[in-house]
Amino acid sequence: MIRFLTLFVAFAVAAMVCPIGEAQAADPVRIGILGIDNYQAVEYVQMYNNPKAEGDFAGLRVTAAYPVLSPDYPKSAELTEMWKAQMLNINKVPGNPVIPQVEMVTSVEELLKRCDAVMIFSLDARMHLAQATAVLKAGKPLYIGRPLASTPEDAVAIFKVSEETKVPCWSCSQHRFSPGFSGMRDHAEVGKVLGCDVYGGFDVKAAEADKSTRGLHSIETLYTIMGPGVVKVSCTSTPSVESITAVWADGRVGTFRGIKEGAAKYSATVFGDKGVSTAGIYGHGIPVNGIVPTNDKYMGYGGLAIQMAKFFKGGPVPVTPAETLEIHALFVAADASRAQNGAVVPLQKLTTAK
Repeated sequence: MIRFLTLFVAFAVAAMVCPIGEAQAADPVRIGILGIDNYQAVEYVQMYNNPKAEGDFAGLRVTAAYPVLSPDYPKSAELTEMWKAQMLNINKVPGNPVIPQVEMVTSVEELLKRCDAVMIFSLDARMHLAQATAVLKAGKPLYIGRPLASTPEDAVAIFKVSEETKVPCWSCSQHRFSPGFSGMRDHAEVGKVLGCDVYGGFDVKAAEADKSTRGLHSIETLYTIMGPGVVKVSCTSTPSVESITAVWADGRVGTFRGIKEGAAKYSATVFGDKGVSTAGIYGHGIPVNGIVPTNDKYMGYGGLAIQMAKFFKGGPVPVTPAETLEIHALFVAADASRAQNGAVVPLQKLTTAK
């Protein structure tokens, strides 16, 4: 943690006395990746290790990765080898700048020696508590790729370790920072958000580690647009749809249509005091005059990458533990409602407090 803070101060001072590119090259914030069976690991190496990186992406370097496997998670070994090969061969094109190669290590301990902050991308969320505990106790600021954990108990435990060690930690879906979703909260054609109906995929064949958070992308979209404050939830489940209705403390209502059959598209309809509008679609911008852009710059993981970059350089967590725990509590309430044939279930707050 001391090295992380020292690097941040050094970076800021250097930026004032020399060109920004020189300051970044001199002493970048070193980032380690724990688990690479998630394609996001490759994406962020391309963004952060690009020698021509500018703005938020400059001044960072993914230095090491530990390709830990999950023996009973579907295709963990296959995906790890696939993304490892791609990560080690990024931009090896004649004439292009050579992206600094990521060192592959064989233990968490070796990884932690080579970095100032960590991203966990293990697909098997059952591993996240043990992984996060080791990282946080080593004093390394941490981002955990979605989902934070496979159980609400593990989610609480991770943030408890973060509190005890005073080392920041956060997690979210990349959908939260897709401009077509985040831009709906203050959309000129919508005004104050009064309600929102989101839709997205709901995988009935999800791995056991993912089952408790199958609708996470869309629920993150719902929270991005509506904000936190859910007090009760109901859930209706059929072979083709998982339908969740959430009621906020101020009386607003948001819904999630989890698509089990048919085309699994991701977007939302937003209701406001000025108007009603379709949201953008994942990776693209907000609608203008009711038209959703698709030929603008595709952001993909870029929005989340910007937020992580700011965090790794010493910024605050972009999504609070309280909001993330509320999302996990919503899934718990939805499960309870489903078991009670769609009964309305009060949201039980998840907290790290004793």
